Amino acid sequence: MRKLFKRLKFVLKFWRFLPFVKDFFLSKEVAANRKMISILLMVAYALFPFDIIPDFLAFFGVVDDIIVAGFILERMVKMAPEDLREKHGLAELL
Repeated sequence: MRKLFKRLKFVLKFWRFLPFVKDFFLSKEVAANRKMISILLMVAYALFPFDIIPDFLAFFGVVDDIIVAGFILERMVKMAPEDLREKHGLAELL
């Protein structure tokens, strides 16, 4: 349960991730295979048509989307080099 709240806090600060995501993909320090894994995770999430909780259930339908998006962003931050995480102030979120 603690991990869920940690991931929710992680996603709610989404505005911090936009410059990070850009730098993640443009950085020469991040290996190409790590960039490819991140792209595959995002594409799989976008193309996977089924939800664990249907979206028509108002708030509860969005929860599984938040969890998956948080998981993908968290993986990207963990794969990033330490200096890139520190540059964007994301080291403390892990």
